Amino acid sequence: MEHTYQYAWMIPFLPLPVTISIGLGLLLIPTATKRARRMWAFPSVSLLTIVMVFSADISIQQINGSSVYQYLCSWTINNDFSFEFGHLIDPLTSIMSILITTVGIMVFIYSDNYMSHDQGYLRFFTSMSFFTTSMLGLVTSSNLVQIYIFWELVGMCSYLLIGFWFTRPIAANACQKAFVTNRVGDFGLLLGILGFYWITGSFEFRELFEILNNLIPNNGVNSLFATLCAFLLFVGAVAKSAQFPLHVWLPDAMEGPTPISALIHAATMVAAGIFLVARLFPLFRVIPHIMGFISLIGIITVLLGATLSLAQRDIKRSLAYSTMSQLGYIMLAPGIGSYRAALFHLITHAYSKALLFLGSGSVIHSMESIVGYSPDKSQNMALMGGLTKYVPITKTTFYAGTLSLCGIPPLACFWSKDEILNDSWLYSPIFAIIACSTAGLTAFYMFRIYLLTFEGHLRVQFQNYSGTKNSSFYSISIWGKEVTELVNINLPFLVINTNNERLSFFLNKVYQIGGNVRNPMQFFSTHSDNKDTSTYPPESDNTMLLPLLVLFLFTLFIGSIGIPFEQLGTGFDILSKWLTPSINLLHKNLNYSVDWYEFVTNAIFSVNIAFLGIFIASLFYGSVYSSFQSLELINSFVKMGPKRTFYDRIIYGIYSWSYNRGYIDIFYETSLIKGIRGLAQLTHFFDKQIIDGITNGIGVTTFFVGEGIKYVGGGRISSYLFGFLSCVLVFFFLLRTHFLF
Repeated sequence: MEHTYQYAWMIPFLPLPVTISIGLGLLLIPTATKRARRMWAFPSVSLLTIVMVFSADISIQQINGSSVYQYLCSWTINNDFSFEFGHLIDPLTSIMSILITTVGIMVFIYSDNYMSHDQGYLRFFTSMSFFTTSMLGLVTSSNLVQIYIFWELVGMCSYLLIGFWFTRPIAANACQKAFVTNRVGDFGLLLGILGFYWITGSFEFRELFEILNNLIPNNGVNSLFATLCAFLLFVGAVAKSAQFPLHVWLPDAMEGPTPISALIHAATMVAAGIFLVARLFPLFRVIPHIMGFISLIGIITVLLGATLSLAQRDIKRSLAYSTMSQLGYIMLAPGIGSYRAALFHLITHAYSKALLFLGSGSVIHSMESIVGYSPDKSQNMALMGGLTKYVPITKTTFYAGTLSLCGIPPLACFWSKDEILNDSWLYSPIFAIIACSTAGLTAFYMFRIYLLTFEGHLRVQFQNYSGTKNSSFYSISIWGKEVTELVNINLPFLVINTNNERLSFFLNKVYQIGGNVRNPMQFFSTHSDNKDTSTYPPESDNTMLLPLLVLFLFTLFIGSIGIPFEQLGTGFDILSKWLTPSINLLHKNLNYSVDWYEFVTNAIFSVNIAFLGIFIASLFYGSVYSSFQSLELINSFVKMGPKRTFYDRIIYGIYSWSYNRGYIDIFYETSLIKGIRGLAQLTHFFDKQIIDGITNGIGVTTFFVGEGIKYVGGGRISSYLFGFLSCVLVFFFLLRTHFLF
């Protein structure tokens, strides 16, 4: 067993050879590397599969009762300072490793098809492999410095992938927004790490926890300073996991390719903040007031994310706010002391949300075959509807993910979310009421997404898309050069050219893009040439459907690892046995037990709330007429002006709040961006006019004085006498004036 753990350092570095090989190939043999670009998907998936098997083996050992293992090697040593690098293997590490690798494999397989048409295919897989490497390095880190190093690498990869289509200004702005927002959290994290090193003299987790457990109860450290350092550490998690008020980057991150959205929302970027709180839970638990602050931020994020998702029309942005709300639940759980429930919901939500995002990518893929490559159209739920008969497999898997996120038994999220709701009642009735109400809002907006997308009739027919339509296509090359071509699209009778074919590792055939132009029309239809399916949205190919089906199975059965069987006499549930070493490390009795009568009673209550939300969503969006009418109702409210009733104004106010993202982005734009720009302009004016003005004024004055003295010192006695007498007269005039007044 110990021999196996010693080689756990390979977990984060196994995906790295793909990144290095592609980089060297593009540098040394660029033409051959680009021609064989589809071959890189196979080693990416293979190496990540090896990591998954290795992680699963370690997890089985953890479930069977293995202790926490830490392997360290010295990096630098002197008389006063010692720093070591290594890896830490405990249940939290094994849980996160399995989560990252399983979701990552599904996203890699899905991406081979989804990104096959893109000129930046190699760049995409390079960044993806490095993304998983960075996240795996983060979860296996043995100290705070290692965490910070991999933390920054995760942020860098997210910047590259969110702005993958960087020639589109909106994508470039989105990655910059994510970068700047996360710098706020990263700066706080760095200060917190330095602060705790100042207190304890160590970066290692075990030493850090033991020293603080001795110092804080005995007043061996200033509690205000320790609380401030803990708050700064938590600020890093707030930014990475998109918690209020640093959540604003997450909806804009949808400008990246859909597989990236799935990876960020399920197993990498946003999971990093949750992982940090879970890793430092023994530290936060002993510091006064910080647990209450964590729970407060969590409950605010729960409610805010749910309300902001209510009126979004972009399917990916609506799912992004859903992620924000669910991450609020996961952050709320450790804040109220529910360590087990937090990790449980992290697992179940990750698989359900990965399924939903990849399903949305399949829907977008189908819509683009009708409306062309235009995110404003292909991602707009107002133009969807009636896709059930065209994409039945995507619809079925998306429906399962929707039910899971709504908390409908026996799907995955029911077991974990219900546990958080039960624990919140024990912590604070106010928090519990907000959490339960948000569960109803979750059911409402998730079924709104599902009904608008799949039920009714295809509403794109209601728009003015008949006839010839020009659509602009972006080409993203490996060098970032943009090529734009206007393509005539005759809708709805669109004929797709399927002549050029070549081989792929995961596809029987794909379609060659012509020249340097990104033409998704040749990619979206991979059906037989003898069967014209281009009139209607086509179902995705098998390599996109396979990950959906696998994640569908996870969504159905992953909740079983946390079902509380102990009261039935069958021993502890798998999750409790898995977490036993971590529970012992917390020096607190966190063993999980449940009263089945209370569990069933609370479950009936939460499920009824979810069904109420589903029922209300069905009333608003249950048919093609009502759904389309509901989407356009607000526009009529605007035109009604003072004739609007009080009820209409309430609906319009809620809609405006949600659609405009709670006006938070507008507030930041006004107070921060414009304020900083105004301050910069004021500073520029002061520097240009005052500082430079004084300097230039002294120079000009010196010049004129010198010129004047040049004429005064001409060597003529009459000029000297005239100057002398003039000065005397002025002196007597001033003296007389002084005596008079």
